[in-house]
Amino acid sequence: MRIALSTNWNNVRLDDGAAIADEAVALGFDALELGFRTMPEQIPGFKSRLGRMPVESVHAYCPVPIGAPSGHPELHQLAHRDENERALARLLLKQTIACAAELGAKVVVTHAGYAGLDGLFRNYGSDVLRRVLKWPDGKPDASRPHYAKLVAKARERRRKRGRALLEVFRRELDGVIPDLEKAGVTLALENLPSLEGFPDGEEAEALMKDLAGAPVRLWFDTGHARVRECHLWDDPATDVATRFAPHICGMHLNDVTDFHDDHRQPGWGKVDFAVLKSLARRDILRVFEPHEPVTFDELKESLALIRRMWK
Repeated sequence: MRIALSTNWNNVRLDDGAAIADEAVALGFDALELGFRTMPEQIPGFKSRLGRMPVESVHAYCPVPIGAPSGHPELHQLAHRDENERALARLLLKQTIACAAELGAKVVVTHAGYAGLDGLFRNYGSDVLRRVLKWPDGKPDASRPHYAKLVAKARERRRKRGRALLEVFRRELDGVIPDLEKAGVTLALENLPSLEGFPDGEEAEALMKDLAGAPVRLWFDTGHARVRECHLWDDPATDVATRFAPHICGMHLNDVTDFHDDHRQPGWGKVDFAVLKSLARRDILRVFEPHEPVTFDELKESLALIRRMWK
């Protein structure tokens, strides 16, 4: 089973793309995903190691656009109500597709955008819901009746806002699909760890039905799915994985405690990776996406754990 490493883990600590790839080899990974923190000057180093460490996916936007203060997957959003914002997102996405094609990667992972939940009299955004979630002692508890009632209202507003955004996003994809087809690259829409994250399940189903045969698929992030489940923003993560398995072309493996997007190594938190085995064994990309606090030894041990669990 091939497993890749996201360069977001070490491409701030290491300047040279070749050194980043060599570290992934030492850990026992089979491939790389170039993360959104990848700098243009690191690309030649990655190219020099393609024979030993291929690049299977690229996370938009990559490399970091000239003039951007830092790398970020949401510098601009293709699913957005503002036309200028969408135009900038489309430009950066096309540059990422070109980068993927140049390195032989077959998938570009993207954060499409958000269906905002603000309002004139009431804001149902995720930050508001998180504050209501906590008891006075600061501990989160999704079983609180007041919280559940508020989430129900927020999800209803989310459905309405999502439908409107879906039409805009679908039109934007028409301008990107020709570039994907020419490059031989698939665009993968990642599930995001907030109620506003677009697309949600209903929107993803509509897109996959409408775009059957087009190079647009879904990307499953294990930590994001767990965060959504714990906040009652979505069905259980394992149910989501099963429901969308035919449309998923890859997954990010990261672990969380429950309510926070921790991005730690698998085995550290509460994501049930054993139950996700059926998804992982499909013909998809599997990418570890830890953040910097994870050490070399922790990551190596986690990789061995997942290989044993999913062999």
